[in-house]
Amino acid sequence: MFDNLSDKLDRAFKVLKGHGSITEINVAETVKEVRKALLDADVNYKTAKTFTDTVKERALGMNVLTSVSPGQLMIKVVNDELVELMGGNASELDLKQNPSIILIAGLNGAGKTTFTGKLANFLKTQKGKKPFLVAADVYRPAAIDQLKVLSDQIGVPVHTDYESKNPVKIAEAGIAQAKASGCNVVIIDTAGRLAIDEQMMNEIAEVKDATQPHEILFVVDSMTGQDAVNTAKAFNDRLDFTGVVLTKLDGDTRGGAALSIKSVVNKPIKFIGTGEKMDAIDVFYPDRMASRILGMGDVVSLVERAQQQFDEKQAAELQKKIRKNKFDFNDFLSQLNQIKKMGNIKDLMGMIPGVGKAIKDVDIDDNAFKHIEAIIQSMTPLERENPELISGTRRNRIAAGSGTSATEVSKLLKQFEDMRKMMKVFADPGQAAKMMRNMPRMKR
Repeated sequence: MFDNLSDKLDRAFKVLKGHGSITEINVAETVKEVRKALLDADVNYKTAKTFTDTVKERALGMNVLTSVSPGQLMIKVVNDELVELMGGNASELDLKQNPSIILIAGLNGAGKTTFTGKLANFLKTQKGKKPFLVAADVYRPAAIDQLKVLSDQIGVPVHTDYESKNPVKIAEAGIAQAKASGCNVVIIDTAGRLAIDEQMMNEIAEVKDATQPHEILFVVDSMTGQDAVNTAKAFNDRLDFTGVVLTKLDGDTRGGAALSIKSVVNKPIKFIGTGEKMDAIDVFYPDRMASRILGMGDVVSLVERAQQQFDEKQAAELQKKIRKNKFDFNDFLSQLNQIKKMGNIKDLMGMIPGVGKAIKDVDIDDNAFKHIEAIIQSMTPLERENPELISGTRRNRIAAGSGTSATEVSKLLKQFEDMRKMMKVFADPGQAAKMMRNMPRMKR
């Protein structure tokens, strides 16, 4: 999302490269470039001006330590201000009530219904809640069907009524059904329009008055830029929503909505959508997003994603197998599947500091593992457990079954064996230390 902005900010900081001190002239030049970068990213003009004025004031008021270059100091100032601009801290949902009622609002096409399913899945899998969905979009029959499909997919109950055209009664009936079912969170998907109109605003205001939601989340398509901010303001004036959800951040968006929306409506961004899958939802952390914008990665989010797929018991068993050199292709396939569940490969690599810029122009195919999976799945159970049994004739059979070549099968077997040896060494701290001591010292 922020690739273009990151590049331009990087060029802006280069204005200070080689300068030994912060001066009004070099700061003014840098700030001018930062402002241009923000405006190019479709950030609200007033927001961009206020932001850069604050950055300039802070930078000129700071003394540069001998160990810190002016460029580094400016990055620190911009980072701090970006965090503040986007809300400072992550904003939690209010889920203290039983049931907690969450109203989802927004225009058609923003991704409300998909987000409703994602949020229910997030609350169920990450927060241990028992969510209940209510399909209150009475104008788009496909919205009811879509929510029903999503509810089946994530295993969450849903209230639907194809006959009624009264969203207030549907919402009230849904809440009653949720209480009877013992669910503790009710998520109501409401109708949208292609543009803001009085009828839609009156209708959702009536649903709000009738249901008294504890959270009202405004879902906005981040690809619409400043239109998203203007729409958010109009909704907030009528609904006084509690938070914003930015969808389609995995698309070709310049990021202006994410940077502007908090300062314009003074409401926090609570979630971001990063894909179509039900687990493609993240809590919005301003500090982590600022780090990613400035090319500093986001290791915390990477670790959190890994932990979500981490099974402590399975990991302990795997370590035992590695020490005994029993790690096989079944284990390897299991690890591949865990990595795939963490999300888009390029997105994951971009969270590693310094890697994002390096792979910016590299096309990383999310299907890169498919030929490896095909080869492993073409092996017999005995071959997966004992790769050393795979001889020439077996390789030819596996290649034919996986649509690859015998050379590719041989290459995978060699890489797997090398990896297995390395894993065995590092699974034993004593062996690893011995190997490090025995390594020849590099000549200067």
